[in-house]
Amino acid sequence: MSLSNAPLGHSVAYPSAYDPSLLFPIPRAANREALALDELPGAQAGTLPFRGADLWNAYELSWLDAKGKPRVAMATFTVPADSPNIIESKSFKLYLNSFNQTRLANAQMLRDHLERDLSLAAGAPVGLDFILPQRFGDLAMGELRGDYLDKLDVEIDTYEPAPQLLKVTGDEIVEETLASRLLKSNCPVTGQPDWASVQIHYRGRPLDRAALLKYIVSFRQHAEFHEHCVERIFTDVMRACQPEWLTVYARYTRRGGLDINPWRSNAPGAALPADVRMVRQ
Repeated sequence: MSLSNAPLGHSVAYPSAYDPSLLFPIPRAANREALALDELPGAQAGTLPFRGADLWNAYELSWLDAKGKPRVAMATFTVPADSPNIIESKSFKLYLNSFNQTRLANAQMLRDHLERDLSLAAGAPVGLDFILPQRFGDLAMGELRGDYLDKLDVEIDTYEPAPQLLKVTGDEIVEETLASRLLKSNCPVTGQPDWASVQIHYRGRPLDRAALLKYIVSFRQHAEFHEHCVERIFTDVMRACQPEWLTVYARYTRRGGLDINPWRSNAPGAALPADVRMVRQ
């Protein structure tokens, strides 16, 4: 589906009733073909070189009960990285807002709609954690673990992705977790800024930390969706530095009541991280 047909970047009518047709899927294939995933070290043709998921948090979820009284909730959606499609974020927001004036007999009906509609749009089963108000007080906040690169004193003048900056500093094998709050990219349709923190956990020859920070900042004028940026970082680091294994996790600030947090890894036994909201989210 062409992005020119998506609601993103266009004025659209606010939905007045539940409408699953608002969801706009975007195939992952074109972006992954451009990244030449099959050419990564250790890659097998036709097989993704990573596993992972996109964690979506919805903070503005509401509907009407059978008597017309508003109800509110939050939700986390887990879209598997091997699903054929991502879901364009404005269409996701419009879809969720289509429940605002929709009467439902109970919360389970809303859950059923969400799981079915989003799974159809993504082309694979989408996980759902439905959070009712009685659980709000149990939700934690935190920051990404790791050694933060942001304090490094570096001179930077490159603001489009520059994988040639990446390099290693020796031959010993290390395992470490590095992080930065300076990741920024732009929406490929509207040009609006997308702000994020990123965490890189790997085993291999030590990454040059100053070079890695410059590389992260080089996304500052780059136009690409969140999921695509994380996969680009993964493939660039794998190709340039060839670690034994690598995990890249980014947490983007919310827009319109939604945040998107892509996670990609080829680490043995790596599990999806806890979905802990950061202060900037």
